[in-house]
Amino acid sequence: MIRRNLLKLPLVAALLAGTAGLAMAQDGEKKVIGVSIPSATHGFMGGLNWHAQETIKRLGTTYPNLEFVLTTAGDASKQVNDIEDMVAARNIDALVVLPFESEPLTAPVKSVKDAGKFVTVVDRGLSEEGIEDLYVAGDNTAFGRVAGEYFRNHLESGKKIVILRGIPTTLDNERVEAFEKALDGSGIEILDKQHGNWNRDDAFTVMQDYLSKYPEIDAVWAADDDMALGVLEAISAAGRQDKMWVIGGAGMKDIVKRIMEKDPQLPVNVTYPPALISSAIEMTALHFTSNAPMTGRFIIGSELITPENAQRFYFPDSPF
Repeated sequence: MIRRNLLKLPLVAALLAGTAGLAMAQDGEKKVIGVSIPSATHGFMGGLNWHAQETIKRLGTTYPNLEFVLTTAGDASKQVNDIEDMVAARNIDALVVLPFESEPLTAPVKSVKDAGKFVTVVDRGLSEEGIEDLYVAGDNTAFGRVAGEYFRNHLESGKKIVILRGIPTTLDNERVEAFEKALDGSGIEILDKQHGNWNRDDAFTVMQDYLSKYPEIDAVWAADDDMALGVLEAISAAGRQDKMWVIGGAGMKDIVKRIMEKDPQLPVNVTYPPALISSAIEMTALHFTSNAPMTGRFIIGSELITPENAQRFYFPDSPF
């Protein structure tokens, strides 16, 4: 099992650079790596798209015998078609895929693996275990647990909360299950949990529904910073800003700045870096350019962002 901190990856790549260059010099065969990710429909995915493009540009220069094919999809059916085209038209040797949804992508990705290709799955796992060679993700269990522990430690028994879930995926299940487990025995009441699909507009609509149904809400777990912004807009429109606080997730720079400024509506956040796609692409490239083993699970930890440590997580020039 591979378990590293994301910040160590550039060091790993640097240490392997000499070996990689030798390997490519001895083997002139071009390898094609397909990268299939969702479109930049919200902030986190916008950051992830940016990191994917920058990583591909850099690795294409470093390893001239590697070719990359990048596609983005706004829904699961287009992503399936993109992957099928990569295999049929580009004869890819490896696939790096962040599934739009788990269930619809499982069989197509399994077909790629059955065809003898190296498969890296990122972030949102497939609905069947053991298909991929490499899995790269944030620590979704910790993501939910860290948030849940904050709620448990800062709300009294009997307080009422609502949850906004993401797109139906294995990672969303892991997050919510860990969050709820952290609340076991706390006496905190979960009034409702609905899918906001990691989308600001969807979250606004869900939160409007919550606000109309529940006259008393003490806190909101939005579980994503884009959803948190939609939630805050709905709360503001209802004039209930002083009634509840909100926790999102992923470390959006605008959210982190408000935490630094000690905004009472946004007391903390939980990290989940969009740069994890860079780890996935780099490690897949190393599979072809070095003798280093690149199979297993690469899990990036989640940390609580507070006013005391927020400066460490604030990157004003970041796209997210």
